[in-house]
Formats: sequence, C-alpha cells, structure tokens
Amino acid sequence: MFLDAFDPLDPTGNITIKWDIVSWTADGYVAAVTMSNFQMYRSIMNPGWTLGWQWAKKEVIWSMVGAQTTEQGDCSKFKGNVPHCCKKNPIVVDLLPGVPYNQQFYNCCKAGVMSAWGQDPTGSVSAFQVSVGLAGTSNKTVKLPKNFNLLCPGLGYTCGPAKVVPSTVYLTPDRRRKTQGIESDSKQAHRKGINTPRKDNAPLLQCTHHMCPIRVHWHVKLNYKDYWRVKIAIMNFNYRMNYTQWTLVAQHPNLNSVTQVFSFDYKPLVPYESINDTGMFYGMKFYNDLLMEAGPQGNVQSEVLLGKNKDTFTFKQGWAFPRKVYFNGDECLLPPPDT
Repeated sequence: MFLDAFDPLDPTGNITIKWDIVSWTADGYVAAVTMSNFQMYRSIMNPGWTLGWQWAKKEVIWSMVGAQTTEQGDCSKFKGNVPHCCKKNPIVVDLLPGVPYNQQFYNCCKAGVMSAWGQDPTGSVSAFQVSVGLAGTSNKTVKLPKNFNLLCPGLGYTCGPAKVVPSTVYLTPDRRRKTQGIESDSKQAHRKGINTPRKDNAPLLQCTHHMCPIRVHWHVKLNYKDYWRVKIAIMNFNYRMNYTQWTLVAQHPNLNSVTQVFSFDYKPLVPYESINDTGMFYGMKFYNDLLMEAGPQGNVQSEVLLGKNKDTFTFKQGWAFPRKVYFNGDECLLPPPDT
C-alpha cells in the first residue's frame, strides 16, 4: 500500500513532466519531454529516474534522442524500417554521460540524476526527444499518453492527472529567435510515503548500534557572549553507496540568525515566508558535494556561527538541538532532547 506524503518544509515540492508536441510527421509527431524537479532539497540520485506511460492507441516510438527505452518489444509486423519501441507501456531511461553528440538532447545524458531545485536549478531539469508513429497528426486526432509513472531511488512518486497547458517557447541555438510547441501536456509527480525495498543479500552498511545508513552529528562547540558555534558532521555507513549533491535540512528557531557557515553552502528555506527557522546545508561544488562510501573519507563536516538572542537562548531541555533533520529528503530519527 502506498500513502501520499506531504512535506510541511517543502509544501509545493513536486516533479513536473511536460510533453510538448513540437512538429508533425507523416504518421505522428515529434515531442520534447521535459522533467523539472521543483523539490527544494530532494535530488534524484543514481541510478536515476525511470519514466513509463501507457499509449492511448497503438502508437510506436520510431526514434529517441537523449534517452532510450529499456525494451524494444515485438516489432515483427514492421518490415524495413523497424521502430525503436513497440511496447504498449514503454519504460524510458536517461542516457549516460559521454554519448555521441548526435544522440544528445538539451539537459540529457546525466544517467537520470537531477539536482534539487533549491540546490542547483540548472541541474534540476532532464529532457529527451521522442518521435511517435501510428498516432494522430493534428490537435484534433492526437491522443496524448496516460498513466504516467516515475520511479526514482527512495520512496518513489505518484503522478497526478495530466492537463493541457500553454505550449513551451524554445530559443533557437543562436538565441535570436523563439519557436513554440504545437500542443503541451503537463502532469506532476508527488513523493510517496511507503515503498518496498530492493532485495539484496549482500551487506550494504555497517552494523552499528543504531543501524542507520547515515549519522548526523550536531555538536554545540563553543558559547560566546553574542554568538554560539555548532559543528555539523555527516557520516556515511553504506559500503556500496555514495551521495552526490547531498543535502541536509535542519529546523531550529535560531537559524534566523545564521552569521557564517564555514565549509558548506547554506540556503534558508522559508515556505511560509513569515517563519525563518529552516535551512538547507549542502556541499561546495568540487570540494565536498560528494559524500563517499563508509570509510576514512566517508564523512563531511562544517561549522556554523549563529547570532545569540539572549531572551531565548538556553542549553536547557535540548533547545540547542534541531527540531527536525532531513538528509537527502529523508527525515532523521532524533534522540530525546535530554539524552
């Protein structure tokens, strides 16, 4: 059973899939499919996204640029020119980096990895082009796909119903002319609450007393007159998994007075505008944005200097520790404040 999950720290977060028909062909059309990760702190990590749908009629995929289907299906009725995929329910994956230039499409070929919108907006988009045959050849006869499903590492996503939206406007390569899609369809994928884990008998993580794959250590290091200093350390206990472009979200009332973050990048998260008690920490590009596998290099750390409000600051009853902590979008289990 799957439960829809609502995140109060990212209430509008979603992945939007846009299907733009950009031109008509003799027996169908060419579409640009764009996925935008509008989640503030949840990235799509390796092995990346997998996108599937169901054709409304008997469509086939003649060719793709920037992605490929995992199976071709039964194309035995075609002679000569054979389609790329004949399945009623195609499954599409991104291409790997370094493919030949003539197989690339804008924002493609990243092995399905998408950054979080709040961390790297330019890396939060993935796209590919698909040539569809045996389909309608006009706005009145075309039937867009249905029953989209998006699979990603983690808890997974549920796709909402599609709706017709204004056509996307594209810039030509010289950026001097705008072109527009013929018809556009959009749907949103929202995170699920429960998912079934992959079965694998090989050891994946260290056997620690807490049996968690990640440990976040929040250490109150120094207490000055007007400031206080916290050391944050993240340790990876996975033997066979690293974390690229990791994110750490913390909720604490004193995050409205962050003075300096020394070795991480930091961005306040203010989904409700009037409340500034939540922030996102993430690694500096090419420095510590990769959290390695368990071992001597399997940790990242930083220190944070916060201004002190003398009317509210206290070390009593665990006030100095965060109320909520999320690593890569997964909520961490916090110890009782008096331990």
